[in-house]
Amino acid sequence: MSPLPEDLAAPPPSSPSPTLPCPVTADPWTGLAALTPARLALGRAGPSLPTREVLKLGFAHARARDAVHAELDVETMAAGVAALGCETVLVESAAPDRATYLRRPDFGRRLSARSRALLQQAGRPEADIAIVVADGLSACAMGLNALPLLRALLPLLGGRSLAPVALARQARVALGDEVGALMGARLVLVLIGERPGLSAADSLGAYLTFAPRLGRSDAERNCVSNVRAAGLPPAAAAGKIAWLIAQALALSLTGVALKDHSDGFLPTAAPSARSIEG
Repeated sequence: MSPLPEDLAAPPPSSPSPTLPCPVTADPWTGLAALTPARLALGRAGPSLPTREVLKLGFAHARARDAVHAELDVETMAAGVAALGCETVLVESAAPDRATYLRRPDFGRRLSARSRALLQQAGRPEADIAIVVADGLSACAMGLNALPLLRALLPLLGGRSLAPVALARQARVALGDEVGALMGARLVLVLIGERPGLSAADSLGAYLTFAPRLGRSDAERNCVSNVRAAGLPPAAAAGKIAWLIAQALALSLTGVALKDHSDGFLPTAAPSARSIEG
């Protein structure tokens, strides 16, 4: 066998290995990335993003899409709510399926004819609070956070009367207005999966509306958002929501006129019913 040409031959063992430059250029703001899940200080590889960041972005986008298209497991949710001592009722919006729900937000704001008739015929006594557990745009957010939030919230409500918890499929926030009105509730609390972002696909929002009825606007609601383990933990969110409920029922209003001053009243530990009623 003829020897390899000199330029293809392996270097002698004593030759040092060549040192290659790092292909990724670090960003000078890297220290800020530890303070937020937002995508900043990603670095670059030539004129492009590093491969690891492209893959992480693709994964986050896939998680967000999965969250939007997922269906709420109402049987498991109903069992969990029943274990907390609450009656449940299953309702759905006028959107017949997930695809229609995503294309027609207006359908998600109104009950189906069947659900409307079900609530109209129930003949339940009026209640202080109606709670709606809705899939919204992230059923996985509800599966992870709704029961821990309710478990922390219910003991803080100070004995106020509750309507049966409505488990709502294909629902938008405003669906709670119709549910609360038909249940004769003074106030409705809608727990709903928030629109996924590329930093979080499991965020729950809690929306409070006093005197629910069709036609209420978002300016007439209070919202506690980003309820999840990596955001506002369910136990802390429960304290805020209970304080807002107490104030809303005392002042007969919600929305822009009701400011959240709960941080000045709630203790650093788990809040008590006495502290929120004051």
